[in-house]
Amino acid sequence: MADNQLKATITEAMKVAMKAKDKERLSAIRLILADFKRIEVDERIEVDDARGLAVLDKMCKQRRDSIKQYTDAGRQELADKEQAEIDVIQSFLPQPLTDTELDTLIDQAVAESGADSIKGMGQVMAILKPQIQGRADVGQVSQRVKARLQ
Repeated sequence: MADNQLKATITEAMKVAMKAKDKERLSAIRLILADFKRIEVDERIEVDDARGLAVLDKMCKQRRDSIKQYTDAGRQELADKEQAEIDVIQSFLPQPLTDTELDTLIDQAVAESGADSIKGMGQVMAILKPQIQGRADVGQVSQRVKARLQ
């Protein structure tokens, strides 16, 4: 049995949102569950917590990109809608890492991989990625690792 506590939590939140008639939250939750279902059908697997966090992380990143495009195009109402979806998605993600925690993880990963130049960045990121999934923006962490290795 796959570890899918995350999916159960999201499904329960959908029921609560339906009863509360919270249309915006319900809509965002349905988007999450639709993405999970798409993966389950396409790949014939059950989405476990690790994969679920990766999906939620990706959904947040897509919405951040959309917000930037909408803001650049002067469509604030669409950017606000995307931000509301991010807020709902993030409510299912673990607590974000602090800068101090992130620096500690980066230091440990650099030491573990033995990386001493930018060439070792892939190894460091491979160690970090499972630890930061859903708790930090991978792009920002990547920049911090690059700065650390230069």
